[in-house]
Amino acid sequence: MDRERAVAVIGAGNCGQSEAEMARELGRLLALRGYTLVSGGMGGVMRAANEGARAAGGRSIGILPGHDRRESAEPNDIRIATGLGHMRNYLVVLNADVIVAIHGGWGTLSEVALAKKIGKSVIAIGKWSCIEGVISATDSAEALDWVEQMLGKEE
Repeated sequence: MDRERAVAVIGAGNCGQSEAEMARELGRLLALRGYTLVSGGMGGVMRAANEGARAAGGRSIGILPGHDRRESAEPNDIRIATGLGHMRNYLVVLNADVIVAIHGGWGTLSEVALAKKIGKSVIAIGKWSCIEGVISATDSAEALDWVEQMLGKEE
C-alpha cells in the first residue's frame, strides 16, 4: 500500500465466544493485508481483534478510556491513554479509515453514529446493519472484502 491504512474494529467489551471468534479472525485477516487495527483497547471484541492481528504479525492501536496506559487488555502494540471514558469512542473512529462493528451495545452504537456523522464508512456484522448507510457483512471475510473495496487493494 502506498500509505498506512487503519481499520477500527468495534464491539462489546464483554462478548460471547462467537463474536470473539469473528473479531479474532477479522483482526488476523486485516493484519495479513497490512492494515493497522484500531480499537478501544479493552476486552471482548477489542481484545479478540487485537489477538488476531498479533497472531498474524500485525499491529494494533488501543485508544483507552482511562488515564493509565497499563490499564488495557493485552495485546495492544500502542496504547493511548485518554482519560475520556466513553468519549474516547470519537477518537477511535476518527483514527480509522473504515470502521467494522461486530454486534455490541450502546457504546458500539455511539461509535457507529459518530463514524457516520463524520463521513466514515461503516461495515456491520450483526445488528447495526439495519442503520441507513451502514453496509452489512455476514462474516469476517466479507467484511474484509468490503474494507478492500472501500480502501482499494494493494497493487
